[in-house]
Amino acid sequence: MAVRPRRSRAGPGRARPSRTGDVDNDTVKAKDDVRDERPVILVVEDEALTIMDLSDVLDAAGYEALQSASAERALGLLTGRTDIVALITDVELSGKTDGFDLARSAAQMRPDLPIVVVSGRSKPDPDRMPSHARFVARPCRGDDILEVLRTLMKG
Repeated sequence: MAVRPRRSRAGPGRARPSRTGDVDNDTVKAKDDVRDERPVILVVEDEALTIMDLSDVLDAAGYEALQSASAERALGLLTGRTDIVALITDVELSGKTDGFDLARSAAQMRPDLPIVVVSGRSKPDPDRMPSHARFVARPCRGDDILEVLRTLMKG
């Protein structure tokens, strides 16, 4: 009995997916190269549509949006990633830590980090925000947040 070679499910003329996803290694490398060149903004928001919309605005402006739904995860990212150049956070987040506490912790970890705090329910609280952070009230557009962020980054 002869053993037949395994055939690719990809079919003729189609690339076989790599083990790391549906893209080949050249595509992965190109994406990594682009990411390394774009400033990384940590966006902390637990509402999916809001974080996607803001991430799209940041992406169109030449930034890489690193998304997190909780302050606890965001603090881990800030600890582990030195390429994060700014933080945008909502006040009301899932988990035990809110956006004000996240902003204060982030400012203690990285005193020069530009921080934008955004909320449609909470009012700005100078006692709970780092002195260099800025508050943006909702409703607002992603471009409004981007403008405040750019002002802070110029510094």
